[in-house]
Amino acid sequence: MERVIFHVDLDAFYASVEQLDIPAYRGKPVIVGGGGNRGVVSACSYEARAFGVHSAMPMFQARRLCPDAVFTRTRMERYSEMSRTVFDVLSRFSDDIHQISIDEAFLDMSGTARLFGIPREAGALLKRTVHEETGLIISVGIGPTKLIAKLASDYDKPNGLCRVSESKVIEFIDTLSLSKIPGIGKVLFSHLHNAGLKSVRQVRTCSLERLTHLFGKNTAQYLYSVVRGEETDMYSRERKSHSISTEKTFWEDITSKAILEHYLLEMAHTLMFRAYSEEVHSGTVGIKIRYNDFSTVNSQTTLSRPVISADQVVSEARKLLSERYREGSAVRLIGLSLMNVHKGLDDAQLEMFTEDQEKRRAVELSVLALKEKGQTVMKASSLEFNRS
Repeated sequence: MERVIFHVDLDAFYASVEQLDIPAYRGKPVIVGGGGNRGVVSACSYEARAFGVHSAMPMFQARRLCPDAVFTRTRMERYSEMSRTVFDVLSRFSDDIHQISIDEAFLDMSGTARLFGIPREAGALLKRTVHEETGLIISVGIGPTKLIAKLASDYDKPNGLCRVSESKVIEFIDTLSLSKIPGIGKVLFSHLHNAGLKSVRQVRTCSLERLTHLFGKNTAQYLYSVVRGEETDMYSRERKSHSISTEKTFWEDITSKAILEHYLLEMAHTLMFRAYSEEVHSGTVGIKIRYNDFSTVNSQTTLSRPVISADQVVSEARKLLSERYREGSAVRLIGLSLMNVHKGLDDAQLEMFTEDQEKRRAVELSVLALKEKGQTVMKASSLEFNRS
């Protein structure tokens, strides 16, 4: 039986939620992120992307490229709410879901044809169900590996549905530009061209030894695998213990620690609202940093008590970033996780927290309660990075 993996991606997620909530924004370029000169773009609609705007771009540059856009601040609580609603739908299609960010996941759909039809039919049904129940549009890529499924979902965006069977993997990969391969950013793309490697096929004909000589061991091994459609560790998930995590792959490599901290702040709120809604707790915070040479640093810290607020997660994540980030180095991915997750939080554990920590947790729980009643609340701390 051929393995069937779906990659599900919510198209322009933050901006799409804004357009869903505010009909006047529909059809217009919408840019979500921080205000002031220090702000960065968290997400933008496809109408804004037509002007060259992309995530992680400084906001002042986005304003120059698209001055008539609708600019709005991030509302992580609202995006988390919509994400959970979408993932509730996904869970009805597969019990093996690997969530890699607030708006992106892999589903193992192997052996589900009797329930949902052949892969392409199942993908169409999933897209239709998500749209009917949430108003949001997803792109679905289908392949025998996570890598191919990811490439397939990117192939036909937005509102895409693309299936690549096992027998068509090499043929499919050869239709792609090297710049479309995950992990090949502008710098590596330039180095490949300088080495005379200008297509996927040309890289595949290159020996591992030559690739290693040109690019180093980590990058060479990745290139060697990816141009053959083989699974890489890029989308591996933690199996040693239950964890909840999220990560962000940047369109362009990031060299600013402040921007990395901005995304850790967003991720911390995403994780804590998931933890609240799932009624779980964790005392271990972990970060993942993947540099542009594909070397990856994982670091974690275990506290003497469970974390009970997003502010605590942010604080610990920033410490880990300060310890492990190579100042000035180019980062292509940042990830944040709560590890060794357990159900419940008893009274004895809560008594260990300071009054201030308990107040912060109470505020976040109140926000969650309001959100579940359909009300929208923006937490002031989520704007911390965006102050001018």
